Amino acid sequence: MRILALETSGLGGSVALFDDATATLNSVELKPGQRSAQALAPAIQNALTATSWLPTDVESIAVTVGPGSFTGLRIGVTTAKTLAYALDAALIGVNSLDVLACAVPTGSARLWAVLDAHRGQLFAASYRTDSDGCWQREDATTECSLPTVDDWLAQLQPGEIVTGPILARLKARLPTGVIAAPEVLWQPQAAYVANVGARLFAQGHRDDLWNLVPYYGRLSAAEEKRDGLQ
Repeated sequence: MRILALETSGLGGSVALFDDATATLNSVELKPGQRSAQALAPAIQNALTATSWLPTDVESIAVTVGPGSFTGLRIGVTTAKTLAYALDAALIGVNSLDVLACAVPTGSARLWAVLDAHRGQLFAASYRTDSDGCWQREDATTECSLPTVDDWLAQLQPGEIVTGPILARLKARLPTGVIAAPEVLWQPQAAYVANVGARLFAQGHRDDLWNLVPYYGRLSAAEEKRDGLQ
């Protein structure tokens, strides 16, 4: 299975091509501030050229659907859907927190993946290693929880592992005994979008081209104000 993976949930972004038959990977990073439709298309072309793939070689497209940046998610999902339609490729939406978890080596401890939800809150999900040696979300029925920063910090236990870009601000506040993943793993990366996408594809997961939409995790500030939630 040849997979094109797109990650645009944060300030930057990346593109990866992964052949799960040979475990070969090629990835291209987008510079912060250049995560746009104009920058994403050339990055995809550069990755294809570097890997000597034709666009028609792509069999599946995996893309982060959220939570994350409203603008970035719209760009990534729209690009993925357009390419899936044009190339007749399978489409797989991947949770951004699952991507963060995938990058961390598995173990016996609980893992937390967190993203900044702004307004003093976090997108958070906890994971345990499953029987296949992969991180599995503890609550498979929800995409994430939305605790306040203080509430999330208060529930952490010694030995637990945490990861996510918000650690750049929160690492010094972690309770004693809580382990921060290596900083190089804090940002979602397309290489791990490909990894999660390949696992979902093997499990028979496919997303409908016409119905896949970004998962924002919360209303925008304007929507909350409109609905009287602020």
